[in-house]
Amino acid sequence: MSTEPVPQASPAPGGPPEPSRRDRVYLALRDELMSGGVSPYERLTEERLAERLGVSRTPVREALARLQADGIVIKRDGGLHLYVPSFRELTDLYELRIALELRGLTRVLEDPTLHHDRPRLEAELARWYGFRDHRPAPDAGFVGHDEQFHTTLLDASGNPSLTEALAQANRRIRSVRMYDYLTEDRMTATITEHIAIADLVVRGRIAPALDALRDHVGASREVVMQRAATALEMTRLMAAEVRR
Repeated sequence: MSTEPVPQASPAPGGPPEPSRRDRVYLALRDELMSGGVSPYERLTEERLAERLGVSRTPVREALARLQADGIVIKRDGGLHLYVPSFRELTDLYELRIALELRGLTRVLEDPTLHHDRPRLEAELARWYGFRDHRPAPDAGFVGHDEQFHTTLLDASGNPSLTEALAQANRRIRSVRMYDYLTEDRMTATITEHIAIADLVVRGRIAPALDALRDHVGASREVVMQRAATALEMTRLMAAEVRR
């Protein structure tokens, strides 16, 4: 694992505020861990990481805590390590995620007395129109915006227990789902499809929204599973190298 010292950013005139030092350390570590060059057998220590990044241990400690909350880092064998879920675990969690999300729409289809919270969905739709008009660059952290869309869509159907279950599933697959937002085409597809789904639900067209949501989550699953398979193969090769 080789990381250049965290640079000191200069604010861009009229642009968004530059990330703080702690945010830059977090982003540097996150990007390094997601690059595929770190073995899950490598213990992540504050001292070594701080020396490599050219910072004190405090922002590194905070970054590791955030990475642990993201699910990218886990505590194992008395230390912190890169988390790589098994292929079976990821498959099972995606199956759960799809079932929960689709249920939010099917329950409204099945019961004519139920309705989505339209103002909440309109506000969420407006947020995604903003992403369409001011396209963000590919970034793993975009997974947070994606999760907000899906939990809002589900919660607007009126069953908070479904939303809570989805939030738990999302936390367990977040580290791998981050790989879905590293290319322009996936960013474009996500934004476009979210707008289409939310617009259908706002207009009360639940049946076609259900089909669109099923296709959307299925496409994301295919991308994530493909990249997860690549990551797991790299993990296997790293483990074999460690054993030599």
